Amino acid sequence: MNRFENARPDLKQHITFLLPIVAFILLFAFFLRGVQSIEGTTLTKQQESLETALSRSIAQCYAVEGFYPPSITYLTEHYGLTYDSSVFLIDYEYYGNNLLPDVTVLRKQK
Repeated sequence: MNRFENARPDLKQHITFLLPIVAFILLFAFFLRGVQSIEGTTLTKQQESLETALSRSIAQCYAVEGFYPPSITYLTEHYGLTYDSSVFLIDYEYYGNNLLPDVTVLRKQK
């Protein structure tokens, strides 16, 4: 050991060592929070898009065939409706040929 060095490090050396580590942890936490925010916004946009696609497919079916589709399966088979069933749940209540069905799109919890 050098005789001009102190045996124990002073507070300034501790701060200069810990400051970059603390800064990195804070930046990483802000980054994760931003990613979670973007994910939530994306899911909301996907849900809005699915609701729009459903209403258009239902209206197109009624205009072309003269009756409302009896189920979501009918829309997926005949009108090309696709959605991620692991993320969204579609509650489709069919009342009859000439009555507009009640459609609700729900997001499944993780």
